[in-house]
Parts: sequence; C-alpha cells; structure tokens
Amino acid sequence: MSSKKPKKEKIIYIDDGRTIADMSNLPPRRQWLKKGTTSSFKDIWCTYFSAVKMMIKPMLVVLGFIAAACLLVTLLYLLSKI
Repeated sequence: MSSKKPKKEKIIYIDDGRTIADMSNLPPRRQWLKKGTTSSFKDIWCTYFSAVKMMIKPMLVVLGFIAAACLLVTLLYLLSKI
C-alpha cells in the first residue's frame, strides 16, 4: 500500500486580450475599513481642493461651449420663425 500524492494540475494562463481583471485575491471591504487612513483630515481636504482647482477651467470652458450652442440654436429657431 503505497500512498502517492496526486499531482497538482499545472495551470497555464493565456492572454486573450480581455480587460476583465482578476480580483479574487483582494481582501474584503471590511478589512480595508479597519485599516483606516494614515492621512490627516487637513491632508485629505487639501488634496480634494487641489483636484477641484485643476478642474475649474476645463469645466468653465465646457459650460461656455454648451451656452454658446444653446444660444446658437435659440437664435436659429427665432430666425426661422420670422
């Protein structure tokens, strides 16, 4: 009676170009919450405001384009009524 260990199956991974990520090794969300952050509230707030400051100009440009497009459509509609 010899006890032979079953051989482990060798897994071969093939990249098929899909963008699905394997997230099976991530810890549960509860463990992330227990760790907490090491940043102070001031650091978090400063980071938030620096990100908002970077996005103000692009946001205003986009709002300007939307306002110009609405104005153009309104003028064309009013001119077509005359």
